[in-house]
Amino acid sequence: MAKRKTAYVCSDCGAEFARWQGQCTECKAWNTISEFVISSANTVKTGFSGYAGQTNARIEKLDTIDLAALPRFSSGFKELDRVLGGGIVPGAAMLIGGSPGAGKSTLLLQVMCQLAKDQSALYVTGEESLQQVAMRAKRLSLPDDKLLMLAETNVEIICQLALEQKPKIMVIDSIQVMNIADVQSAPGSVSQVRESAAYLTRFAKQNHIAMFLVGHVTKDGNLAGPKVLEHCIDCSMMLEGESDGRFRTLRSQKNRFGAVNELGVFGMTEKGLKEVNNPSAIFLSRGDTQAPGSSVMVVWEGTRPLLVEIQALVDYSQMANPRRVAVGLEQNRLAMLLAVLHRHGNVQMNDQDVFVNAVGGVKIAETSADLALLLAMVSSFRNRALPKDLIVFGEVGLAGEIRPVPNGTERITEAAKHGFKRAIVPRANAPKHPIAGIEVVPVVQLSEALDALP
Repeated sequence: MAKRKTAYVCSDCGAEFARWQGQCTECKAWNTISEFVISSANTVKTGFSGYAGQTNARIEKLDTIDLAALPRFSSGFKELDRVLGGGIVPGAAMLIGGSPGAGKSTLLLQVMCQLAKDQSALYVTGEESLQQVAMRAKRLSLPDDKLLMLAETNVEIICQLALEQKPKIMVIDSIQVMNIADVQSAPGSVSQVRESAAYLTRFAKQNHIAMFLVGHVTKDGNLAGPKVLEHCIDCSMMLEGESDGRFRTLRSQKNRFGAVNELGVFGMTEKGLKEVNNPSAIFLSRGDTQAPGSSVMVVWEGTRPLLVEIQALVDYSQMANPRRVAVGLEQNRLAMLLAVLHRHGNVQMNDQDVFVNAVGGVKIAETSADLALLLAMVSSFRNRALPKDLIVFGEVGLAGEIRPVPNGTERITEAAKHGFKRAIVPRANAPKHPIAGIEVVPVVQLSEALDALP
């Protein structure tokens, strides 16, 4: 008889409790704690080692570990390799999340079909039939003669069959439909997602199999399932973009083998996802006529600079409380910058509606957008267009000072490559040596940046 134990888990945050209670003390949610039964580790039936009673583990010195035995290999997509930190690491568990229709399954199917030409690759589908996956591969004109396919949702069976084929890379689509027989709860529940992810991750590492897990997102845009899901995997990525939009952005939120917040850009076509080698070009698709309220800045995404246009619309408000709307930018930071602009720039917008937008659907989280956002709002408020060849970046402090940002020289160099002739930047970011083709205007205070405008 298998030894079983009972646990009480919150379905929202994944916290465990010794007994049932009405409110979760971790996330403060009510009526989210449910009971489930899990089995002890030594009752799991599996053909691979690493469990109690059949371990092959041994203690080694750090300097004696052979790194050459597990070299990275390319996925066939430079943008995906960039997000992964330079390529796929054998034994790594990588999670790709995204909203329905974002292109998660399409991207992974393209990657697997390309990799299957040179090495063993296994695609496990739990949401679609084999015929549906084959129809998509045929529609995308992918080479489908080498890729191994499996339609199964039981994790133990998947691992047993994978041991027989010994693939170098696997895809699990998706983790929310996987289940372990000994866990007494429905697929997609906190306990099933947690146990299935832990089982698959352990299997991947012990057999040096690179594994992609597809994950769903909640209505808030976060990965569905317990938070421990993101802790046990090595790399977490989000594929973002509107289902009817043309472009998709792949951003790393956690990466044990590379930079965090690295960004890859893809274009959705009738033949699947295509790489965008020059992302700055799609975010700078401006017309010949320059309108007020538009400025261009350079954000640093992972390991490379990216030029992004910021638009602002400032208009007289008919409401008692003027609206403050930010798309792609932080709402609270917009309110703070408006206060700084009033106090230290002597520009008052208390009776104005303010709408700001990062063009192209990109989401900007870093503070280097502060100065560009302020100048865009001033441009719209004064109805005076900024020069088309002007680039702006810098963090704005509460005292009106312009603070430096990382990689200032590289940002200016990237702007010069795209034909920009003038740059308003923090004084600390001014290059020591002139950069050909661009004039740098260093500023210390917000008032100096406003005076530098034509």
